Amino acid sequence: MTKAIIFDIDGVLVHGYHARPELQPRWDENLLGDLGIDPERFRNEFIYDVFIKKVIVGEMALVDALERVLPTLGFNRSPMILVHYWLSHDSEINQPLLDAIARLKADSDIRLFLATNQEHLRAHWLWQTLGLGDLFEDMFYSARVGVLKPEKAFFDFAAARIGPQDEQPLFFDDTPKMIDGARSYGWEAVPFNTLEDFTLHPWVAARLAQT
Repeated sequence: MTKAIIFDIDGVLVHGYHARPELQPRWDENLLGDLGIDPERFRNEFIYDVFIKKVIVGEMALVDALERVLPTLGFNRSPMILVHYWLSHDSEINQPLLDAIARLKADSDIRLFLATNQEHLRAHWLWQTLGLGDLFEDMFYSARVGVLKPEKAFFDFAAARIGPQDEQPLFFDDTPKMIDGARSYGWEAVPFNTLEDFTLHPWVAARLAQT
């Protein structure tokens, strides 16, 4: 029997954007001082506009979108500078959680996956540079799928690539609407805020006790 365990990234595996603002470290806290870009304007005029509408669902490349917007924010250098700054400042790994997940990886009947809203460059950064590809079997992300989680089409995409399962998939996410979407799809979905939300889950705890 095999079991798929699936994780969101930001707010779970990476200490980044979190559904609870008090648990969210800001990657852009020093953006104005470091690069001269007002973080509030960047959020309002880029993140909440073209990034959410087009970039994160794969309709426009991140660099192309930045090329258009950054000059309006007073930044006339290469968009690649901002890309590297963003990726490197939004990469604080939740190492204790990864260590616990790695203990499960030794069991051949457990399959590990990622399900996340990401654009292509950051997805590659997370997979390659941060090394998530060493631990997980695949990453299902919005720009690859073409729709945002928790749309049903996102879960359809993930389920088709995971394949038939002997047991109900187990999913960890920090955002309530993602939890609701996964439960509606038939997954067991668990809200994640702290390491114990994973390690004390009854199924996980039983397996960790065997390692």
